[in-house]
Amino acid sequence: MRLAFRVLGILVAVALLLVVGAFFIPTEKVAAIATGKFREATGRELTIGGSVRPTLWPVLGVSAGDVTLANADWSKDGPMLTARSLDISLDLMALIGGDVRVTGLELVSPRLVLERAAEGRGNWEFGTAPAAAKAEPSQGSTETTPATGQGTAFSLDRAEITDGTVIWIDHATGDRREVTGLSTELSIPDYAGPVQIAATGQMNGADLDVSLDLSSLAGFVEGKLVDGSLEATSGKNSLGFVGRMSLAPAAEGDLSLTLGTPGAGFRLAGFDDPGLPRGLGQGGLTLQGQATLTAEGTMHLRDGTLDLDGNRLSGAADLVPGKERMKIVAKLSAEALDLSSFGGGAAPAGGGGGSGSAGGGTAAPAGWSTAPIDVSALGLADAEVTLFADSIDLGSVKLGRTRLGIVNEAARAVVDVKEMALYGGSLSGQVVVNGRGGLSTRANLSLSGLALQPLLTDMADFQRLVGTGDIRFNLLASGNSQADLMRSLSGDGALSFGKGEVLGLDLAGMLLNMDPNYVGEGKKTVFDRITGSFTVNGGVLSNGDLAVQAPLLTATGSGQVDIGGQSLNYRLIPTSLGGKALGPDGQVPVTITGPWSKPRFGLDLESIARAKLEARAQEELQKQAEKLGLAPVEGESIEDTARRAGEEFLKQEAQKQLEKLLGGGN
Repeated sequence: MRLAFRVLGILVAVALLLVVGAFFIPTEKVAAIATGKFREATGRELTIGGSVRPTLWPVLGVSAGDVTLANADWSKDGPMLTARSLDISLDLMALIGGDVRVTGLELVSPRLVLERAAEGRGNWEFGTAPAAAKAEPSQGSTETTPATGQGTAFSLDRAEITDGTVIWIDHATGDRREVTGLSTELSIPDYAGPVQIAATGQMNGADLDVSLDLSSLAGFVEGKLVDGSLEATSGKNSLGFVGRMSLAPAAEGDLSLTLGTPGAGFRLAGFDDPGLPRGLGQGGLTLQGQATLTAEGTMHLRDGTLDLDGNRLSGAADLVPGKERMKIVAKLSAEALDLSSFGGGAAPAGGGGGSGSAGGGTAAPAGWSTAPIDVSALGLADAEVTLFADSIDLGSVKLGRTRLGIVNEAARAVVDVKEMALYGGSLSGQVVVNGRGGLSTRANLSLSGLALQPLLTDMADFQRLVGTGDIRFNLLASGNSQADLMRSLSGDGALSFGKGEVLGLDLAGMLLNMDPNYVGEGKKTVFDRITGSFTVNGGVLSNGDLAVQAPLLTATGSGQVDIGGQSLNYRLIPTSLGGKALGPDGQVPVTITGPWSKPRFGLDLESIARAKLEARAQEELQKQAEKLGLAPVEGESIEDTARRAGEEFLKQEAQKQLEKLLGGGN
């Protein structure tokens, strides 16, 4: 904008020379004089390739064809400005009175190239006249000499640009943007008064309409904050601003932004479509608040509201430009947030909360979602965000009152859970989501006082465990879908559950009656406490120290839970029943196998038979050992006892044979 008004002022002076001189001097000489004056003012060559034609009636003016403005000497992208024709009309009576009043200016098919060099120079930084020709400010004065063409008092009834092209090139970042089909109308009735600008065109393939109203053109161009408004629309996307602004650039006032089609909005701004997920603006977003833009390029929002697919947040934010990415610092609050698109959980497979059976039920689990998880939005900006929310729906998990600290740097987000209400309990810890070259995540969390049934129902469609519990885990996962993440889980953890129930299984009844059919609706096992630790590798949880304390029994457990495959392969071994301690003969292992949506329960009778055979064999070996005079060794296996007995038997037989030989020799 500063460049536009500066060149406009210079062109007005050149046009005045063209208009007056064209009546008295040959047009070639007029063009040479005018372009020479332009070169003195800017240090750039202005070429008029076509003829210069003056007009006297009905208006005083001049028309010049094939206008070309040279680019900076370091540019390799051709002229800075070319135009097929330039027409300027002046008010003759005002000119006679000593005022410059432009009644009309028309630029046809201009092509303007704006470039920023890698080191930061702009091609709009014109050279100036020799130093001796400059007026220096007096000693002690705070006034500065305005740039040539700035601050010149003139008026313009109407200016029009048709079929224009503006190209922006940033050699430092490689950014290139282009506006084509540009049509602009401009009115400056009084240089010190208000100005109205309207423009239409296409930017990055999208239609764009822009209107700008300013209370004072002079103040705006001189870098002062003046009252004004800006409105830009492109399809269902719009930007509005009402407040004060200057050409610094700087602004302060009311901002409103609507992205009805966010993908097109991002492309219009020169960014790739990040593919925002549902809940974060996929269907549209709006932003409102008190905005401030500083001359340093920082932006600040206060009393802001942000609506993302119906998720309404309020608070304050600061945006600081960076070499690679912008940085957002924000403090936001919300009532209820629906982010269910981030985790759908497993779909019900049938029988998720129904009865199990000892031998039937082979329905396969529905499995985890294989839909790709897109976290590319993490790479749009770095961030330091504090978020307060009354509730958050993550699809597979429902959160209550939540307070989070989020730091995102180069597509790696670290979420510190400062407060989180979760299924009647609380959660604390840290979650890392790394979107650099794919998706990986780590969760190091401690959960206490959780209501187990609703938690496991939402997370895994498992409804059989009732009670409260504490869980600690540190897990790592990688993959681009929920299924991939679950199958790649690794880490460790521990659990401790208080009083509760296991639905669909009467473990005590099954053991007391040696009947595996104590399962199904209405059956349950009441427990006082369950504790254990576990490791996870390749999505499979392994446990070997489960301890169950219940009113009618105590038991230990070991086995595996295939989290990725949603299946169980577990054994519970009772150590006491009805107050009676159980030894090997009385221990009847209970097996839990199959999909966790409909597990199969059974008694391991084969292991019982095997234990009895081993006991009989041990008893027989014991008898043989006693005959051989071998004392039992504590902890010795059957195989070792048999081996030792055999060795002793051979030794004794060899001794007998040796004695016979020696006796026979006498």
